[in-house]
Amino acid sequence: MRKSAKNLSILAFILVFVLAAAGCGKKEENGAGGASPSESASPSESASSSASASPSASEESDIVYKVATDASYAPMESMDKDKIVGFDVDFLDAVMKEAGLKYELVNTGWDPMFADLDKGDKSAYYAGISAVSITDERKQSYEFSIPYFESKNMILVKEGSPVQNALDLKGKKVAVQGATTAEDLMKGIMGDSNANLKRFDSNTLALLELENNGVDAVVADFAVVQAYVEKNPNKKFKTIADKENFTPEYYGIIFPKGKSDLKAKLDPAIEKVRASDEYKEIYKKWIGVEPDTTDLVNTK
Repeated sequence: MRKSAKNLSILAFILVFVLAAAGCGKKEENGAGGASPSESASPSESASSSASASPSASEESDIVYKVATDASYAPMESMDKDKIVGFDVDFLDAVMKEAGLKYELVNTGWDPMFADLDKGDKSAYYAGISAVSITDERKQSYEFSIPYFESKNMILVKEGSPVQNALDLKGKKVAVQGATTAEDLMKGIMGDSNANLKRFDSNTLALLELENNGVDAVVADFAVVQAYVEKNPNKKFKTIADKENFTPEYYGIIFPKGKSDLKAKLDPAIEKVRASDEYKEIYKKWIGVEPDTTDLVNTK
């Protein structure tokens, strides 16, 4: 039966409405796969979605781990113009490559490094490497990697000095870098309040004080002392290794509490590197002798 004009108008209206609705439905489908910017989720919604998702392996590989150091402790770390160089620098590079991680080494200074790592998970750094001795006291505030370097403190005096061992320093003026194990050792021998125990911000200043006859001796890490003597052969210094009073100690990479997930990634890499020929090459390059790593490689 033929429809009237009125009915045809109504049908036409219905047909236009249906087609329009169908078009809207297709637009929504396109929006799921590639909508224009005005039709996509807002930035805040996208950020929320990304934050809730677990980071992918590729995202983790893009993390740049910031590591702090005090580049005033040659030959472990020092500045060569605008570049940080030294044993710790080459060792860290070998370890990070072994672990497959990106990193940035930042010269912060000794006290600022610890002050920042004290912030725990709020620290700007994931770790610190700066010839830091592993001690029970420090373990209360920080996490440490497995040891990567065996060290001993050494006495440096001028030729002709009557000093033969650490106990002979009791009545002498002695320079140390503050907040180091050398200071702790000499406090135990000389007394914490002894005015003859001179504390300096760096070993460089302590050694300069000996040069200028301001003190009778310097106590510092053997690597620092040996490197200084080698660079100053005409200054007639004498080194004293006191195995009775200066027991071995070990350096470790230091991590802030609450932000130490990097330790789990680095310990296996450190274990491999410290037992390698590459480690021996780095050691000889900076320390000047072949290392005896017998005890080190068995230390956890």
